[in-house]
Amino acid sequence: MADDLIPRIHAAPDLAALDQLRVAALGKSGSITALLKSLGGMDADARAAEAPKIHALREAVASAIATRKQALESAELERRLATERLDLSLPADDRPMGSVHPVSQVMDELAEIFADLGFAVAEGPEIEDQWHNFTALNMPETHPARAMHDTFYVNPRIAGEEPRVLRTHTSPVQIRAMQAFGAPLRIIAPGRVYRSDSDATHTPMFHQIEGLVIDRAITMGHLKWTLETFLKAFFERDDVAIRMRPSYFPFTEPSAEVDIGYSHEKGRRVVGGSEGWMEVLGSGMVHPRVIAACGLDPDEWQGFAFGTGVDRLAMLKYGMDDLRAFFDGDLRWLKHYGFRFLDVPTLSAGVGA
Repeated sequence: MADDLIPRIHAAPDLAALDQLRVAALGKSGSITALLKSLGGMDADARAAEAPKIHALREAVASAIATRKQALESAELERRLATERLDLSLPADDRPMGSVHPVSQVMDELAEIFADLGFAVAEGPEIEDQWHNFTALNMPETHPARAMHDTFYVNPRIAGEEPRVLRTHTSPVQIRAMQAFGAPLRIIAPGRVYRSDSDATHTPMFHQIEGLVIDRAITMGHLKWTLETFLKAFFERDDVAIRMRPSYFPFTEPSAEVDIGYSHEKGRRVVGGSEGWMEVLGSGMVHPRVIAACGLDPDEWQGFAFGTGVDRLAMLKYGMDDLRAFFDGDLRWLKHYGFRFLDVPTLSAGVGA
């Protein structure tokens, strides 16, 4: 049987027949397996003479099986490619498809707008040390933002180590970017942030996007133009009006709250016009202490920064009333407010496509 085994392997008509030959030769009760077992009953001289022959036969059979298997598989693939067809004129599958969450959609819209303005996207860790989250942003030890009722603290793994925090804003990304890339710099920092708060307009976890520009001779005029351009592009309306009110943030000086004008249409507030005003973001000129903390000379470099809630922007643009519904995981809500995965935002087709 061993003499004609390799020709039979080469002539195997299909994979099933080839596997039968493999089992017959190399299986537990196979012919070559029996020859290998017989070596134990031979004397030393006979074993020395027969063992190389049997092992060579085993290797030759295994190699022939592998070669024939590859040939049969290739022939089967060629047959399928030649015979199978996909009718592209068939109607599309009407089964329910997944949706893009409004937060993800708005994140893409914002990235598209700011990319056109020359901003790069920067990211950072969500579990931060207190220096990046507070100290480098000109928040002293006694600042109320560090209080337990606002901030989630993470128990240290090593005794005596300073507790880390779930970042309360994406501003630490600005600090890391300035340290890593220096100046000039133009970035946006989108991402998840955490604060101990929960009601119809606040959740313990939400999304922010912050922007930072560091360069020479930067003024509030640059900031105002950037925000007007961004808001008009995002809401896709030319009648978007903004006003800036003096405010206080420890990491900017001077600081300004930014309100956006709205009108009433069918009993709802609609962005555009100036019948009323609502706050949408905070902004200001980067405090010299923040610039110095990142290793830059505040006498040479200036900049502006701004930040807003991504979830709040989604609520304003797409008419959502309760922020908590964003994170309830209700498929009916997502089916109503979600976006098709092919609705990729572009400035030419409209970021709200």
